[in-house]
Amino acid sequence: MKKFLFSLIVVGLAASALAQTPTSYKKRSSLGIAFFLNDMFTAHRVSKTSLSNVLQNKQWTKTTDMTPGLSIQYFEGLDEHIDFMATLNGTYSKYPFYPKSGVAPSTRTRFLMEADANVNLKLLTDKYTFVPYLTLGVGASMYGGTYFAAQGNTGLGLQVNLGNETFINTQLLYRPAISSLAVNHLAYSIGLASPLKDKKPEVLVAPPPPPSPIPVPVVEKDTDGDGILDKDDKCPTVAGTAKYKGCPVPDTDGDGINDENDKCPTVKGLAKYQGCPIPDTDKDGVSDEEDKCVSVPGLARYQGCPIPDTDGDGVNDEEDKCPSIKGPRENNGCPELRSQYKFDNKKVLFIPGSAVLTKGAKTELGKVIKAMTDYPSLKLYVDGHTDNTGSDKINIPLSLKRANAVKAYLFSKKVNADRLLTNGFGSTKPIADNKTVKGKAENRRVEFRIQE
Repeated sequence: MKKFLFSLIVVGLAASALAQTPTSYKKRSSLGIAFFLNDMFTAHRVSKTSLSNVLQNKQWTKTTDMTPGLSIQYFEGLDEHIDFMATLNGTYSKYPFYPKSGVAPSTRTRFLMEADANVNLKLLTDKYTFVPYLTLGVGASMYGGTYFAAQGNTGLGLQVNLGNETFINTQLLYRPAISSLAVNHLAYSIGLASPLKDKKPEVLVAPPPPPSPIPVPVVEKDTDGDGILDKDDKCPTVAGTAKYKGCPVPDTDGDGINDENDKCPTVKGLAKYQGCPIPDTDKDGVSDEEDKCVSVPGLARYQGCPIPDTDGDGVNDEEDKCPSIKGPRENNGCPELRSQYKFDNKKVLFIPGSAVLTKGAKTELGKVIKAMTDYPSLKLYVDGHTDNTGSDKINIPLSLKRANAVKAYLFSKKVNADRLLTNGFGSTKPIADNKTVKGKAENRRVEFRIQE
């Protein structure tokens, strides 16, 4: 951490030569918007072990598992080295309540609003381009309109001045829990802010004018012959118009369309769109000329359309293991044997020490045959397991024989063999304690998974 802060100070000093020099470096009231990522898990893991252990075991939360959101930020300088910062954050997440809170972790996404009040202790003034700072404060949150919590705020930030008191603000914030419903978490943010009002120009006392020189007769010229004398011509060597003080009609964005005919004079565009860029109506980054779904945000790989959901079950095709057959999200979009067909794999039993199905097992497998008949495109994965009695030199072949016994029975009932895939894991994947009779019985099982 000390090396990081030292590096930020060195960078800020090196860039100071490029910074503007206002008369005061106390930040004026500014408003900004920022994008942030909430990391709800890393801080908790560090508190349970250590930072080095989390880093060594690669337990830092992946970006894809963090929750994105937007925030509104307000800044007010208390003096040249201290800024007040207020933030209002909004995101949708599954809140991981701790067991001690008495509330079960959320299983569905709800709106989370967080409000923070911080003090930023800047190591440099706003004179410099790069300004590192420490931040301290408190915050409160509301989850799903029902659960309220409080947390502390501490972290590091870097302010990058862009000129005219506009700046980019980046921040790493640690939010330790204060109330019982809060959780320790991290937040990473980047945003842009500018003053709320234009700065009043400074009133300067003009020095007394120098003595007037003796006028010298001047022969007035019109070098470019545009009818505007050089003394009044802003472009004396290029013919122009009086409207533009002797200069040609400008083309601010350099797109070949002069400003008088350009509907977007500061952005390069095409004559086809009156000087504006190709439009992107749904703001998805795919221009309307290439977008097959002009009014609906989508992805470039689907020509601007959203990811399809062929079977309309609410699980998009990229996540759906059965994209043409409806199924619940909990089963990856595939039909669910247990709920839909009342199938219980615990009833698929074998004569002890063998791979011979019991009569009750065959009756229960009739439900699987019904599912395979209802959905001819489905494949069935049959995984055999045993308890830890004996070695896996015996158990793995036995578990595979049991899986194959199920496959053979289903094949005998006209289910094609190429739709049946088997595997045997022996005692390597227990689901209960092998030290008890009940646990061993639960581990002697056959598991079933279906997908296209």
